Amino acid sequence: MKSKALFYLAIFFALSACSVTKSVRSQRNLISGTWSLENIKYENNTGTFNAVLFNDATAVCFEGSDWFFRDNNSTGRYTIKSGSLCDGGDRFIRWSVVERPENYKSQLQFKFIDEKFKDLDSGLGYRLEISSLTEGEMILRSNVSVDGSPITIVYEFVKK
Repeated sequence: MKSKALFYLAIFFALSACSVTKSVRSQRNLISGTWSLENIKYENNTGTFNAVLFNDATAVCFEGSDWFFRDNNSTGRYTIKSGSLCDGGDRFIRWSVVERPENYKSQLQFKFIDEKFKDLDSGLGYRLEISSLTEGEMILRSNVSVDGSPITIVYEFVKK
């Protein structure tokens, strides 16, 4: 009898550790679907930047890219259009929403996977602050450093 009680207690703790908060679940539901990355801009610095985003392609290649997020298995992809400056095609990702302590915004994190859902790049991933999220718009931010100066890259998405 005592071993059964310990077993059920262990199951309870395992399930509660895997659960997500209501806030994260709500954000995941809003993110789920297809988005278009309409604009990329830079804040906190002036000048012209030639940024390579996510160690993949230049910012100009990402503008107009389509992003798909599936919330039931946390996978998705983004698609870059082919062009003279861009190596087009699908990039597969595994994503999640990370809830942060009070007074901090949640983050969208993702890492690259292959078509069979296996991690690529030894699990290297990216986190973007969720600045704004509605049913139709999403604004993500990432802070980077260029020559020792901070720059914020702002990604503006529109839901399709």
